[in-house]
Amino acid sequence: MPKNGIIDAIVEVTFKRRIYKGQQRQDTQSFRLVGVYNEESEKYHICLTNIQADTLGPEDIARLYRARWDIELLFKELKNKYAFDVLKTKNEQIIEALIWTGILTLIVSRRLHGLFRELNPDQPIARFTQLRWSIVFAENASDILTEILKLNGITRTFEIMLAVSSSKALDPHVNRERFKSEWWA
Repeated sequence: MPKNGIIDAIVEVTFKRRIYKGQQRQDTQSFRLVGVYNEESEKYHICLTNIQADTLGPEDIARLYRARWDIELLFKELKNKYAFDVLKTKNEQIIEALIWTGILTLIVSRRLHGLFRELNPDQPIARFTQLRWSIVFAENASDILTEILKLNGITRTFEIMLAVSSSKALDPHVNRERFKSEWWA
């Protein structure tokens, strides 16, 4: 094992370029290989980068790439669990409202994720990943909301749920011309 759990070396990587004009060629490029030992996972976290050693040290690169990975997971969660990948409108106000709704939902989800981790201190942090939690949260959001409202003295009644469901079920395009049935006959 290297001194102080850090690997910092220049490596040459050989790779194939994409096919251009029917030909594919091989190329070689130098990169900086940085590895920082993680005590918790008991393994090295390794990345290839073009960031020079005089710009960022190995620990800074590890923090930077860890933050980039967190951002990737955040966008994956927003797309997969909070429907950011299926915005079916071009109306800017609706898009902005949906983005804010997704962000607020994400904030609530992350806060509850933190509470569940606090309630289970004997479990390793890796057992409560944010992405896994987002699945549980999305599947149980209605029940979680009911319990949060109950804690604050608000009861969800059938009448309230019926009113909300009725308002959501209304067709916003009621005055739009429909295809005439004779067109399809």
